[in-house]
Amino acid sequence: MSAAERGVELHELHEMHELHERLRAREAEIDRLSQELAETNRGVLALYAELDDRAQALGQMSETKTRFLSDMSHELRAPLASMINLTRLLLARADGPLTAEQVYQVTLIQRSAESLSEMVDDLLDISKIEARKVDLRLEEVSIAEVLAGLRGMFRPLATNEGVALVFEDPDEPIVLTTDAQRVAQVLRNFVSNALKFTTEGEVRVSARVADGDVVILEVADTGAGIAPEDQARIFEDFAQVDGPIQKRVRGTGLGLPLTRKLAALLGGEVRLESRLGEGSRFSLVVPRVHPGVESTR
Repeated sequence: MSAAERGVELHELHEMHELHERLRAREAEIDRLSQELAETNRGVLALYAELDDRAQALGQMSETKTRFLSDMSHELRAPLASMINLTRLLLARADGPLTAEQVYQVTLIQRSAESLSEMVDDLLDISKIEARKVDLRLEEVSIAEVLAGLRGMFRPLATNEGVALVFEDPDEPIVLTTDAQRVAQVLRNFVSNALKFTTEGEVRVSARVADGDVVILEVADTGAGIAPEDQARIFEDFAQVDGPIQKRVRGTGLGLPLTRKLAALLGGEVRLESRLGEGSRFSLVVPRVHPGVESTR
């Protein structure tokens, strides 16, 4: 064999050796990656198991909270109803005349009991919704009748002469197939809040048909308004917004979260437009026909 041929052979052997070394290095890298992947898979499985345990624990905690709210609400309703009825009897002078100071004190007791009763009702509704135990009564509903009912309810309660409570009659008859009681409950909460946080101007209630075969029921006020950073937070359970008016008329922080949950049950949503110092506009947007009716056809 010539020197040239031996050179070529040595070169080929050198290349084969380098290729063999690269293959060994690749195999070692593959083994390392396989081990890392196996460890990662074990970690993922352990994480899934931990998340599953935590999800079960959170589910049990949620069920416990719901049962507690429901039980507590039922237990409080009876004594509160007794307190309210007794104050009404006293204010009606059923047991004799009262002095002006006694009337003032009994009235304070009555208002406090009624406020607490409203909070208990909200807690009960929230617990029912979270437990998915709310049954909707779907029927044809005249929006004009809903607004008329609210007008009759709030007119005697609107004692601030500086605030006008205006109910606009729809331009055309609007009929929904939905739960009238829940629609009225959402609007009642909107109007109550608007009256609390409006010191002058007006609170206006209106309804209109919008594109997409939906109806928009609005409550607009000229009150304190809500800052942009607080507009999402007010729909959280027990959330409170700081401010001079808010401190004077503190609520439970349950009304607006409840309205959002009720709106979802009605197949719709709650919308808010507000500017600080210029008032707010709360809207309930619901379909003309509840999705539950469509699904049974």
